[in-house]
Amino acid sequence: MAKNLSNLRAPKKANIGRKRVGRGMGSGMGKTSTRGHKGQGSRSGFSLMRGFEGGQMPLHRRLPKRGFTNIFRTEYTIVNLDRLQTAAAKTQLAEIGLDDYRKLGLASSKKALIKILGSGDLTAAITIHAHKFSKSAIEKIEKAGGKAVLLDAPAEA
Repeated sequence: MAKNLSNLRAPKKANIGRKRVGRGMGSGMGKTSTRGHKGQGSRSGFSLMRGFEGGQMPLHRRLPKRGFTNIFRTEYTIVNLDRLQTAAAKTQLAEIGLDDYRKLGLASSKKALIKILGSGDLTAAITIHAHKFSKSAIEKIEKAGGKAVLLDAPAEA
């Protein structure tokens, strides 16, 4: 059946108002105002901690904790030579700069730090600008007749 103005309907639960508690017996949530009888949750000023499981040991305390996360770590977006090769073949670029990684879909943002790894082969002579290169990547780029241009990476802590 085709939709027209005569048979339009709101989606399910679209017209249900929010629950108004503490408004007497006629509201359908009278007496205890949906808090139940007695106990911690029925009292005023009560608030649950995140992850509270009714007194059971919470999941974040049951799971084992291992390792260390360095908050000062410098994250690099990794790009392999084979992806650069396919991108260069499609667009006929002779030089790949920082703006091009975003345009080619190889990096998520313009500000991303780029590291080139040597997986795959490079046949085109391309000048590649990046913040870091692996040794094998530099060898393959120069072997293909290209150039690896190292950009200034932010100082590592």
